[in-house]
Amino acid sequence: MTTTEDSAVSSPPRAAIKARNLRTDNWRRGPILTVLGITVWVAYATFRVFYQGDYWVADYHYLTPFYSPCVSEGCVPESAHFGRFLPDHPLIPYAALSLPFLLAFRLTCYYYRKAYYRSFWLSPPACAVPDGHPRYTGETRFPLVLQNFHRYFFYLAFAISLVNSWDAILAFHSPDGFGIGLGNVVLLANVLLLWCYTLGCHSCRHVMGGRMRHFSKHPIRYRLWTFSSVLNARHMMWAWITLASLALTDFYVMAVAAGWITDLRFVG
Repeated sequence: MTTTEDSAVSSPPRAAIKARNLRTDNWRRGPILTVLGITVWVAYATFRVFYQGDYWVADYHYLTPFYSPCVSEGCVPESAHFGRFLPDHPLIPYAALSLPFLLAFRLTCYYYRKAYYRSFWLSPPACAVPDGHPRYTGETRFPLVLQNFHRYFFYLAFAISLVNSWDAILAFHSPDGFGIGLGNVVLLANVLLLWCYTLGCHSCRHVMGGRMRHFSKHPIRYRLWTFSSVLNARHMMWAWITLASLALTDFYVMAVAAGWITDLRFVG
């Protein structure tokens, strides 16, 4: 008769390794660069959002995306394409209607979760490297349980992308008529990149093709899902490129509005 002890599956003991990990590459570089990149961007964006100046070029109708839609009573009337109804206060951003939702959309993004989990929270800092915390509870407790609202923030981000697109279109029609300048190219490029990031979102991909058992019965949704999947494959790239394009677009509009540079005109 076989005893429980005899039938137990045995395995060799775990190797006694004193090192915390066996990686020989420079795995710290990724988290360090991520911390630096995000910190610099957040510092610049925070300054610009609360600066409340040099956000609108009246001659060419350039509006920086950091102030869109401009809905504060302190906004220049011509820049408020959707009205002015929020009080003018130094602690209330001119684009307070959109910025909180865009921030929530980015914070709950699948890629950004990976980025700041690994870099700021060291959870874990890299593959095959121990977690920097003794316990791991995942996204089951507050506040990380709020990450599940990412699917809803997507719809708001989609609507705000439409607003940014409208701003870029209006910029082609200055007070002197139709015109094209370098600022138009910058604004349009930024909008296209934002669409690549937004439409490549995991939530968007699920909206396009989720809950379908047969793609053959839904050819249009299948094509949309395929398009979103192509963008989704480079979601990390779009996430970083759009951070750069947003900062560059804002800086260009600020530079023109402040009179530091003159907009290069091609037409008009």
